[in-house]
Amino acid sequence: MACTDCMKAADFSIDKKGIKKRNWRTRIRYLLKITSSSKSMTRRRSYRPTVDEVNQWAQSLDKLLSHKYGKAAFQIFLKSEFCEENIEFWTACEEFRTISALEKLSSRARSIYEEFIRCDAPKEINLDYQTKDAIAQSLCLPSLTCFLLAQKKVFSLMENNAYPRFIHSELYKELCAIARGEGQYLKS
Repeated sequence: MACTDCMKAADFSIDKKGIKKRNWRTRIRYLLKITSSSKSMTRRRSYRPTVDEVNQWAQSLDKLLSHKYGKAAFQIFLKSEFCEENIEFWTACEEFRTISALEKLSSRARSIYEEFIRCDAPKEINLDYQTKDAIAQSLCLPSLTCFLLAQKKVFSLMENNAYPRFIHSELYKELCAIARGEGQYLKS
């Protein structure tokens, strides 16, 4: 069943918090391709977002999602809060709108519906009945915009709920520190 809102950090026990923190730190290490060796860090610095880029992520969800590493960091955060289906659906819709072949459009529309929209879908997102029904009806002859309303609703949900928590999260604070060259997480 889809979560109506992402879980908050207070929903976890102390042990699970530690596990959750280690998981996102591991993912960030992989994302940024940083090792503890300063020689490697110098060589790989180009993989890290700049201070300006990381600061821009705090301006809007649009700016965050338009940056490759910002989007990946937000996805890591959502995964740590057990609501990554929202960003996955949003990304699937973005990719869907780039499809030009009609037969592929129909196939992909059905796939997105089965994965995110239908009742009891594996990654069901939180949508009202009318939106779900409109999408189901559009599957007979899907268009590039058949998921647009649902995508806007999910974007709004992320913008008003998960995004503010991300901006105030330890993960974002660590990304800011890493961009400034202060990467404290390398010590843990």
